[in-house]
Amino acid sequence: MAHAQNANTQKPKVVTSSPSLNFYGVPGLIDTPSAEPLPDGQLALGVSHFGGQTRTTLTFQLAPRISASFRYIGIRDWNSDGFETYRDRSFDVRYLLFREGRYRPAVSVGLQDFAGTGIYASEYLVATKNFTRPFRLPGEVKVTAGLGWGRLGSSGSIGTLIGDTRPTFTPGDTGGDLATDQWFRGPVSPFGGIEWQYNDRLGFKLEYSSDAYEPETSRGVFDRDSRVNLGVEYQWTNALRVGAYYLYGSEIGINAQLQFNPKRPATPFTVAGPRPIIVRPTRSASPEAYDTAWAGSTSSSVFIRDVVEPELTEDGIRLESLTVTANRAEARVSSIQFDNLAIVVGRTGRALARQLPPSVEIFDIVLVNEGLPISKVTVNRRDLETLEFRPDAANTLLAKSEISDADPRPTAGAVDGTLAYPRFSYSVGPFIRPSYFDPDRPIRLDGGISAGAQYRFAPGWTLSGEIRHRLAGDVEDGRLSNSVLPRVRTDAVLYAQAADTTMENLFISKQWKPGKNTYARVTAGYLEQFFGGVSAEVLWKPATSRLGIGIEANYAKQRDFDQRFGFQDYDVATGHVSAYYDFGGGYYGQMDVGRYLAGDVGATFTLERQFANGWRLGGFFTLTDVSSEEFGEGSFDKGITITIPTSWFTGKPSRQTVGTTIRPIQRDGGARLGVPGRLYGQIRDGHATDLNADWGRVWE
Repeated sequence: MAHAQNANTQKPKVVTSSPSLNFYGVPGLIDTPSAEPLPDGQLALGVSHFGGQTRTTLTFQLAPRISASFRYIGIRDWNSDGFETYRDRSFDVRYLLFREGRYRPAVSVGLQDFAGTGIYASEYLVATKNFTRPFRLPGEVKVTAGLGWGRLGSSGSIGTLIGDTRPTFTPGDTGGDLATDQWFRGPVSPFGGIEWQYNDRLGFKLEYSSDAYEPETSRGVFDRDSRVNLGVEYQWTNALRVGAYYLYGSEIGINAQLQFNPKRPATPFTVAGPRPIIVRPTRSASPEAYDTAWAGSTSSSVFIRDVVEPELTEDGIRLESLTVTANRAEARVSSIQFDNLAIVVGRTGRALARQLPPSVEIFDIVLVNEGLPISKVTVNRRDLETLEFRPDAANTLLAKSEISDADPRPTAGAVDGTLAYPRFSYSVGPFIRPSYFDPDRPIRLDGGISAGAQYRFAPGWTLSGEIRHRLAGDVEDGRLSNSVLPRVRTDAVLYAQAADTTMENLFISKQWKPGKNTYARVTAGYLEQFFGGVSAEVLWKPATSRLGIGIEANYAKQRDFDQRFGFQDYDVATGHVSAYYDFGGGYYGQMDVGRYLAGDVGATFTLERQFANGWRLGGFFTLTDVSSEEFGEGSFDKGITITIPTSWFTGKPSRQTVGTTIRPIQRDGGARLGVPGRLYGQIRDGHATDLNADWGRVWE
């Protein structure tokens, strides 16, 4: 009994397969990188401080071999442009050349601060090898060695490989441009070190750094007396690791590392199990059950709807319409709570199999979103009855089913669901509006109460609006715009100063399908915080095609600062031609070419990764005919988008999401009109590639 009590009080074992992070928030030792990749899809947030420098880095393992990082730094006593703390933003990218083998180390190549002002600009080639219990030592030892250029080539150089000279950081540079003229140029220096993971929690690091910190030491930010760094780290939980360090013979540093993976939800997903499928009697055993005389009754469809609809509603599915003939049924359904449409297909098929007369053999399940028929999944009832409990049931059912384009309108004889239209919904809750990277304060926030309402009075028709009341915040204290372009985005401070109670949007929208594989939308009203107007869009996207092509045209007029009903004098015609491509594996690409709000012309390129549970992470950049000097700090528009399903936190099925867009700097060039309900985002989850990827959940 005593032994059992002691076991129960022991601290749970920490299990983590992720490499530790360095002071730049990427896999590494202390101030230098290692070659190991993070687990696929991993998100890592690193915050470090030493010698008057604070670095905050977000790293995403975009693919098994590719990771990207965004970093925001503050350096005290830099004495640049009169700021007590100089702040800068930068991006990294790294590629795993070789995975670690039995005898071969992992090898990676990386670009650090490759598109910023270049304060931390460097390139590296690095190798890392893991050893378990070397020389009978407990735990694991990682040995890292590499060659660095730029920052990592500024101390202990062994010569040059490509070019003798390298451009250097120029104070006042607007940054943002790719510094291709300096990559792998100039002196090259070796770096390396050892990491000893003593047990599942405690680790030690020893490092030889090749960074001379010339800009910092010349400005008196800190003194560098050694090339050797030492550190001890503690794995507090599976996600959190903390460390303390002695750096460059003069400084004490700290580092906190938070890692998690979108594939692993914060709360395990739980949902009530589906009802069992009722297997029909065979025709030979019960021929009277297959009598189709009922199909001639005008009231039969209404009767069947009234027994099918409650079952679907209880499963979180809305019946839009139902058509039933002697041997075929078409159910048009939309999801109330499931963001995974394979679940919707499976539960709709179960409900039909439980309630429809035995003669109905074919189910056409049409997935609908906001009045748009997205796709049609044709399932044989007999397959549902015979495959449910077989091994590999999902793949077999997929092979026997068909995904195709949905007809714009229900088949003849359809009856509407009683809960389909009209529908009224509302929401009341808190809101937070962030403003990032003000030179005086990294993050400013406004927060308060939001009230929104939507009235859907017919298929595809939506009347929607939102009112916000700010209770607290400091966005109004930000810096006023110095833009030389029309101030379509940079007057955010003036909008924040004008009123506490504002109308975020108020619009009416109609969307429909002109043809089997085309979609259309018209939206008019107060579309976003800064602009109102009229927007029209047409999208061609077959359900089984990876490619989509869209055209959007808008007339926009700038709203008054108080965000009520008035407008300012500035107006603009804007629009884009867009190409969308589904690369598979959850990767999506998008290119938008056209005219932006400030009148500039160019293109936006976007790459996004979506996980099966609804997480979306992406990056974008925009290049237009606005020069770097006209654009201002940052040189061109770029940023990161993050969308998180609330079900990831709660473990309960929901279609709600939270998200944000992080831009290094918000300027007026490359600014696109914010239009609610663009078409591609509404339909892609219901097309073949996404349904195929999610099909494993069709039996849930």
